[in-house]
Amino acid sequence: MNTLKKQMINKVPEVTIFFWIIKIMATTVGETAADFLNENLHLGLTNTTYIMGILLVGVLFLQFKASRYIPSLYWTTVLLISVVGTLVTDNLTDHFGVPLEISNIVFSLLLAITFFIWYVNEKTLSIHSIFTRKREVFYWLAILFTFALGTAAGDFIAESLHMGYWKSALMFAIAIGIVTVAYYRFKLHVVLSFWIAYILTRPLGASVGDYLSQPHHAGGLGLGTMGTSAIFLFVILTLVIYLTKTKKDQMPFTHEK
Repeated sequence: MNTLKKQMINKVPEVTIFFWIIKIMATTVGETAADFLNENLHLGLTNTTYIMGILLVGVLFLQFKASRYIPSLYWTTVLLISVVGTLVTDNLTDHFGVPLEISNIVFSLLLAITFFIWYVNEKTLSIHSIFTRKREVFYWLAILFTFALGTAAGDFIAESLHMGYWKSALMFAIAIGIVTVAYYRFKLHVVLSFWIAYILTRPLGASVGDYLSQPHHAGGLGLGTMGTSAIFLFVILTLVIYLTKTKKDQMPFTHEK
């Protein structure tokens, strides 16, 4: 393996308990921050999309330019993709009148196509093998589609099917629990387990975010989008600082191809 590959391998964190905690919280912030900017700050959906889209492009440029995994940069990218993924779905629904059922189908197909092309070209979907620019492009594209899909799925189940936010969150949490048991008890393939869980954490986080932020009459706890975003961002920042200092999520060198 050449020097570039060895350097690139460290641009993705190891999948630890910290990874999942930050990921779920990032998905929650993606939901509440998008609503806060759009509604509370009165930027509007279009302006919010432009602003967050430009920020995401800038951070992605830095992420691709980096030669190693940097916790603050990586998780900032995830946070911004979470927000943009939410805005993509919201734009389709609010501006173009696309039903959530259609959005779920479209994003599921786009995600499946991304995985298919990724696997055909690279023969693996493992995040332990993100050591080329091409694989990094596939990786972030897949993540964007998981966020957009998760937003559509969460909104569809909680709102269109009238299940409510906390029941939706519980349902997705149980689904993740089933995947976890299938992995540890029945040896479900590690890569398949990861991506299923990764996809499910998005609607889980979205449902949790809506439940915490929405007013009581809408079925939420009424913490507001600003309060919910601030709490979760504080926890994320604390964990990222901790990981930066301890390097507990640094992925070890591997010869996986």
